[in-house]
Amino acid sequence: MNTFEELVSLLIEKQMTIASAESCTGGLFASHIVDVPDASRVLNASVVTYSNAAKVRYARVSYDTIEKFGAVSEQVAGEMAEGIALETSANVGVSFSGVAGPTGGSKQKPVGTVCVGCYIEGKLWTHTFHLDPTLSRAEIREQSTILLAEKLLDFLNNLGWFETLCRDELSK
Repeated sequence: MNTFEELVSLLIEKQMTIASAESCTGGLFASHIVDVPDASRVLNASVVTYSNAAKVRYARVSYDTIEKFGAVSEQVAGEMAEGIALETSANVGVSFSGVAGPTGGSKQKPVGTVCVGCYIEGKLWTHTFHLDPTLSRAEIREQSTILLAEKLLDFLNNLGWFETLCRDELSK
């Protein structure tokens, strides 16, 4: 069973739904979910919010957050994950915003920088993956979706740990 099959199975078992707001992954996470039989039992919605305007309109991201931190930031990824979950009434919201390359990187945010968000029933976790910048665009997109799916499996298998992790992150 692959990671996405495990994820769909676990979401079904927990009677939870998921939604995604994706920028640099262009809907790849949702596509992997849809590849799994019974995905319709768990996937509420997915939006590709490639532009800043789409992030604001469909994933409830604040223009102020984009202005202050940039579209590729944990702050924006966090708002995207929470926003898509709330907008679609999903238990789980995930998001991706990053630089898949081969162009578009900067010294501060080089190619391979992917900020992700994971919102589960009121708790939010964000992270920045620093992937190998020599990977192809397709490889960066693929690796990002797999890494977050694996994290999400860990979180859903131990929701108490996830809640503690989120609480500890907020206190920093």
